[in-house]
Amino acid sequence: MERPARIIAAPCAALLLALAGCAGVPLAQPAAVGEPISLDTLKEVTQTLAADTFEGRAPGTPGEDKTLAYLVERFAAAGLQPGNNGSWFQDVPLVEITAEDLGALNVYGPAADLLFAAGSDWIGVTYREQESISLHDSELVFVGYGVVAPEKGWDDYAGIDMHGKTAVILVNDPDWRSETDAGPFGGRAMTYYGRWTYKFEEAARQGAAAALIVHDDYPAGYGWNVVERSWTGPQSHTRKENGGEAQTLVNGWIDHRAAEAIAGAVGTNLAGLAAQAEQAGFRPVPLGLKVSTAFDNSLRYIDSKNVVGILPGSERPGEYVIHTAHWDHLGHCPANDAGDDICNGAIDNALGSAALVALAEAQAKTGPAPRSMVFLALTAEEQGLLGSEYYAAHPIYPLDHTVGGLNIDGGAMTGPARDVDVIGLGKSELDKVLARNLAKLGLAASADSAPQAGYYYRSDHFSFARRGVPMFNIKSGQDLVDGGREAGAAWNADYRANRYHAPDDEYDPAWDWRNVQRQFDLFYLLGRDLATSRDWPNWVPGDEFRRIRDESCAASGGC
Repeated sequence: MERPARIIAAPCAALLLALAGCAGVPLAQPAAVGEPISLDTLKEVTQTLAADTFEGRAPGTPGEDKTLAYLVERFAAAGLQPGNNGSWFQDVPLVEITAEDLGALNVYGPAADLLFAAGSDWIGVTYREQESISLHDSELVFVGYGVVAPEKGWDDYAGIDMHGKTAVILVNDPDWRSETDAGPFGGRAMTYYGRWTYKFEEAARQGAAAALIVHDDYPAGYGWNVVERSWTGPQSHTRKENGGEAQTLVNGWIDHRAAEAIAGAVGTNLAGLAAQAEQAGFRPVPLGLKVSTAFDNSLRYIDSKNVVGILPGSERPGEYVIHTAHWDHLGHCPANDAGDDICNGAIDNALGSAALVALAEAQAKTGPAPRSMVFLALTAEEQGLLGSEYYAAHPIYPLDHTVGGLNIDGGAMTGPARDVDVIGLGKSELDKVLARNLAKLGLAASADSAPQAGYYYRSDHFSFARRGVPMFNIKSGQDLVDGGREAGAAWNADYRANRYHAPDDEYDPAWDWRNVQRQFDLFYLLGRDLATSRDWPNWVPGDEFRRIRDESCAASGGC
């Protein structure tokens, strides 16, 4: 679970009113859910997967073997069928690449000879499965925000051949300075084009030898210390064809001060370059400098697995609704004061895996829906959404025949809430599905209170969304019936400070399950609705994922 829990609801606006009222305003009494989620199942599966005997469920460890066996047992007992041509598993080949002896970044030319230290000034990795990396005499090109968005008429790489060159890229979107959500890229609301994942991918598509993102605290949403911590040490990836030869040789970050020094060396400044990049019609700026660096890698190969179950549809079995949750956690980690070094991941995400089992159980008891329902327990989310990325790149069920779906990642063990926290509200026609089911449970929708952080792009549903499949990302409500938002904030702050990604995220018999049980009752209704309807929800016009959905549907006729 990558994103911090957020606790402040957006103001009541027309869209939220359409979704059954502002958060904090009690709605009608809840209607009965067709097949209630079993609290006993939620408790039993969560407690089992969070036990010390599962050793924190890290991929490639004995904890994975135990987790897979248990999930298959529970999926079968819930009434699912094996979902991959008679198998419960999809193989997910991973590689762990650890950069060693990362060299300085040398930037040089007629006007400069600059040396930037590894760690404090720059951080670099590779996605290529190579034991030795050498970037030599690569021309530096400033490519603005590194965005190619045909639907917006925007191309930061227009008119340049990047082969052999190094792209210098600004973080976030071209209109991130806006104080509103209005602008070609959603204003202050980050789109996928603002995420580092996209920027590195696009640089590779352009043929660049390397890509360096300029870090700046505010538009990035975190400090340089986060970059230094997250981008050093072992980095896991899905294994790619030909060992990742199509990837850039080096992907990295440079500190804002280093970028200023580079700009100053060629007689300009970073603010001036950024101002150019924020204008439509921007063109790349060759900097007249070259860059070199080198480092070694150690490689470790891991064979991990997704677990796949299916409830075949009764009328349209070739149309699919997907339910996802990641089964993995961190394994062993730094010990707490009591000497416990197992990161059990009870809430993150034994709970989500338990909800996946409970939802399958409830849907199976209700009986087949017209469309098929897929239940996918994913590996390696904590390493960067790797299990979901692998499935979405190698789908068992065609994505242009996948109607949509929902992702489950953690929850708040509090008393009942008046709302659910909807990340990505306003992006797709799934809002209509949400609106007609919220009132059945007496719930309201709270919109994303920090759209500039791009939280929609940081959990497993995103691997499907980026390929055009509309996906729900709904979190536990924060407006608690007893104590309101202040109480919700206190619970989340305590969890983040004391248990998140730490040994104390353990099963607690004293948990109050009422909030998450209601959240998962909503998930049951949403899944059943999507699997019963004849609708094919799309992204709203102008959304960054609309084009790929339209193209895939047009090519196959599947949606």
